[in-house]
Amino acid sequence: MKNILAVVSPHVGGRTAGAALATVFPDQARVTVVEAADEDLAALREAHVIITGLGPVTAAHLAAAPHLELVQCASHGFDYVDLDAARERGIPVCNIGSSGAEKQNVAEQTFALMLALAKQLVPAHTALVEADWALPRLQQSITELSGKTLGIVGLGHIGEEVARRAVAFDMTVVYAGPRPVAPETAARLGGARHLSLDDLLRTSDYVSLHAPLTDGTRHLLDAERLALLKPTAFVVNTARGALIDQDALADALAAGTLAGAGLDVFDPEPPTAALRLLKAPNVVLSPHVAGVTRETLVRIALAAVQNVADHLAGKPPRDVVS
Repeated sequence: MKNILAVVSPHVGGRTAGAALATVFPDQARVTVVEAADEDLAALREAHVIITGLGPVTAAHLAAAPHLELVQCASHGFDYVDLDAARERGIPVCNIGSSGAEKQNVAEQTFALMLALAKQLVPAHTALVEADWALPRLQQSITELSGKTLGIVGLGHIGEEVARRAVAFDMTVVYAGPRPVAPETAARLGGARHLSLDDLLRTSDYVSLHAPLTDGTRHLLDAERLALLKPTAFVVNTARGALIDQDALADALAAGTLAGAGLDVFDPEPPTAALRLLKAPNVVLSPHVAGVTRETLVRIALAAVQNVADHLAGKPPRDVVS
């Protein structure tokens, strides 16, 4: 019988959220649920599989698990696993990318943030609660999504869902990524055009980030790139906080060289009180909720569990990212 270590970080529910995993593999594996990979060193040492829900898996953790065969991320992201160390050991690291488990809700959250920015919902709500009829002050900054250009950075499973909704809002879609999508995909997305990242930033009224966090994409939007955006543009990030230089973004918002930002992700998470974006003008913030509806959590768990079950049955794993 194999041993599975399920690592579920406290800020996404911890042992309570991971408790059900202990009953999933009754005949195939013993499951130990922890909130940090090194919380139970004996379980780590005996682990054949690590399932991690945003819990860091470092080179030291991998070195402490001599029997390890697979690391399964219960998310699209995989930046919290040391891929280089796993590669050196020949241990595959998988995400749930092809399952599409999170794509619906991340796309919905992206549009929730975009609409909140366009319609100035947060300042409008705050003003009314404070008995301030803010219409005369806000009406000059309230705008529409229709007719605007949405730039999508990373047109994968989630990016395509965002693009489909943009077409329904009569938006023009442009995207940046390693290569153009198939012509039929571009046509289905309203004739979406492939641009370089810099051209996308110069062109877009809204920029939505859906790229993985890697060494090459960390601070993808730095001060220099943020300066390429129109002063009327908005940035939305539902991917990973470190894709943006957060201090540079706070500077741009304070200087008025950017109209606003909608952020569901931060670096680190949870953010500290020192994060300047918490008090920046015209921001809409949410606590990494884009992938955690009741429905989404079920789909994520099923996708991760199925990949592990296939591995235990001797089948090749899906969605290998390293």
